[in-house]
Amino acid sequence: MTISRRAVLSGTSAAFAARVFASPKPASAQSQQVIVGLWGGDYGDLMQKFVDQPLMAPQGVDVSQVIGDEDSRKTKLLAESENRRGSMDIVFLGDDDMYLMSSQGVFDEVSPGKVSRLSAVKPALRKPYSVPHITSYRVILYNSERVSAPPRSYAELGDPKWRGRVGLSDGLYFENIQSAALAAGGKASDLELAKLKLAEWRDRDMKIYPSNEAIADALKSGEIWITIMWLSRGFMWQKASLPLKAVIPAEGAAPVAFEAAVPKNARNKEAAWRYLNALLDPGAQAGFADRMGYLPTVTDARLPAGMEAQLDLQKGGEIELLTQDYPSLMRIQGAALDFWNKQFKR
Repeated sequence: MTISRRAVLSGTSAAFAARVFASPKPASAQSQQVIVGLWGGDYGDLMQKFVDQPLMAPQGVDVSQVIGDEDSRKTKLLAESENRRGSMDIVFLGDDDMYLMSSQGVFDEVSPGKVSRLSAVKPALRKPYSVPHITSYRVILYNSERVSAPPRSYAELGDPKWRGRVGLSDGLYFENIQSAALAAGGKASDLELAKLKLAEWRDRDMKIYPSNEAIADALKSGEIWITIMWLSRGFMWQKASLPLKAVIPAEGAAPVAFEAAVPKNARNKEAAWRYLNALLDPGAQAGFADRMGYLPTVTDARLPAGMEAQLDLQKGGEIELLTQDYPSLMRIQGAALDFWNKQFKR
C-alpha cells in the first residue's frame, strides 16, 4: 500500500524539520526519557504545561519534544519500521493519518493493562492502536460583524454573494475536499464530485491560505468572512477577540480526533505507556479544552457548563455526527492531494 499525504503522497522525502526541547539521548531505566513527536506552537507549549511538567516530571520522566509536521513523522515511522529501535517513543497524528499508519503495523496495541485510564475514554473514540487526546468537529466559521445571514451548508459557500469572501486553509486540504464532496450531494470520499464542486468554488474566487493561523489573520482583517474550520479553532480565536460564530453544516458535522500511539520499536515503552495515561488525566484534558477549545476524550473531565455547551455539538443528543469511513477516504487521498496541488491551487 502506498502511504500518502503531502510529502509522502508527492513521492518526496519529507524534511524532518524539528525543534527539540531537550537533547534526545537513548532512554534507559535510569534516564526514563521519552521522545515525543508532535506539533509545535500552542499544542507543544500546552503539552508541556498540562502533561510534561505537572504529570510526567514528578514520575521522573524527562519528556523530549520533537516538533514537526505529520508527514515528517509518518515518513520517519516508515523509514525506521525495520530498525530494532526507533527515534520516537510516542507519535501524535490526526485520526485519519493514525488509521493509515496503523494499517502498516507500526504501532503496539493499546490495552487497559498498559494504559489504566483507557476505561475512561468515551466508547466512540476508542481504537486498538492509539489513545485519543482531544477531539472537535468540522464546521463553517464566519465573521459575525461582516455576515448577518451566514451560509447554512457547504453547498451555499459557492453562492455568488460570497465571491472572494470565502477562504480555505491549505493545511486542511483533505478536509476541504471532503466538504466539497458533501456539498455536491455525495459521500466525503466521492472525489469526482468534489472536483466539480471545487472548480465551481474556484470560479467564485475562493482563496487559499497556507495555514490555519493565516486564516485567522484574514478573518480578523476582513479579507475573508467565511471559512471551513475546526470548531475548537473558532473557540480559541473567539477568546482572542475575533468576532466569530459557527454554523453546523446542513450536510452534517464531521468529527476529528488527534491521537497518540507507541511505535513497536519505541526505546522506552514503559514510560511511553505512562505518558499516554497522563494524556487522559481529567485535569490535563480540561486544561486543553479551556485553552484550545478541544473537547475532552474522557468521561470524567469536567468543564464549565457554558464551555461544554459551546464545544459539544452532541450535548442533548440533537446532532448526528457523520461517520468517518477511513478505508474509503484513504483510497482517494493520493489522487485528492494531486488534484488539490496541481489543479485547484493553480
